[in-house]
Amino acid sequence: MRQDSRLSRMLHVLLHMARHDGPMTSETIAQMLGTNPVVVRRTMAGLREAGYVHSVKGHGGGWTLASDLSDVSLLDIHRAVGGPRIFAIGNESDNPECAVEQSVNRALDDALREAESLLTARLAAVTLAELAEDFDALCRSRGAGVMGTKG
Repeated sequence: MRQDSRLSRMLHVLLHMARHDGPMTSETIAQMLGTNPVVVRRTMAGLREAGYVHSVKGHGGGWTLASDLSDVSLLDIHRAVGGPRIFAIGNESDNPECAVEQSVNRALDDALREAESLLTARLAAVTLAELAEDFDALCRSRGAGVMGTKG
């Protein structure tokens, strides 16, 4: 099963944008991600609608950050890019009167609800500013400038 990587990819883009002087075009972002500029624009539109980025069309235009990194959490970005449910695991409901199915569904529902709650809380607790600090520290430890590494 293919994983949904929109959250990871957009966090990657936002960190690059935070350390980039000036707007980044959809073409530049697409090249960085190995995708099509149309895909970038479609995904970035959710971030724009949520107020996390601005876009300007035309020569000299592109995408820029519109909010302070410390005000935006990983969960905010997950929601803005239309990320899927945290877990794709579900239960069966072919025979809702079956006691076995009811027991299994209850156990799965409880476990998934608890796990999703923990993960959602963790995503909400981590800000883009924290990711940027970690990124900067990694670059310094490698002796590179802030943008001194590919990727």
